[in-house]
Amino acid sequence: MALPARRPGRPRNADADRAILAATRAGLVELGWSKLSLGDVAARAGVAKTTLYRRWAGKNELVVDAVAVLFDELELPDRGSLRADIEGVVLQFARLLERPEARTALMAVVAEATGDAALRGRIRSAIVDRQKRLVLLGRERAQRRGELPPDAPGPEGAAAAARQVDLIFDVIAGAVVHRTLVTGEPVDENWSSGFLTLLLGGLAAPPPAPRELG
Repeated sequence: MALPARRPGRPRNADADRAILAATRAGLVELGWSKLSLGDVAARAGVAKTTLYRRWAGKNELVVDAVAVLFDELELPDRGSLRADIEGVVLQFARLLERPEARTALMAVVAEATGDAALRGRIRSAIVDRQKRLVLLGRERAQRRGELPPDAPGPEGAAAAARQVDLIFDVIAGAVVHRTLVTGEPVDENWSSGFLTLLLGGLAAPPPAPRELG
């Protein structure tokens, strides 16, 4: 689990960091964003409030880092094909968002960020940019398999690849977040199969037959 970037001062205590981030998520579930305070987090984590201030400048940074470490749990094991790899991470992501601490923390920080440009920037750097590692890994793996074409050479090719990575991330993350947190519908194997057919085949692809359960 990745921990927040170290700030100047005495050496970090990884156990204290984990306790603080877990306490932050628990406090959000119980109290919500507006009532959560650093004092409450310190009490829950069993640390002094000064310990928090040495590590985080304020509640915004703390909450984003508490969310970010949950997303660091996502993995992209090699399942043999681009389609299977994406399906695996889609289902992982959906299971993560079913957890009350993940769901509540993410919704709280996104809602707060609508009027806070600095907070949006921290979300991008601590969560979005960090999780694009999965897109990069899956794309490179698919290129090695011959499922995707190689990148064009030169700066223009690199720029086009970066734009594609951004778009893939936006499409996959956006679809799963909307499905789970906005409509409240399940992200199961049948839904992921239809989503992947659309993602990989485009609008002209025929819809897949529903999978039989059992």
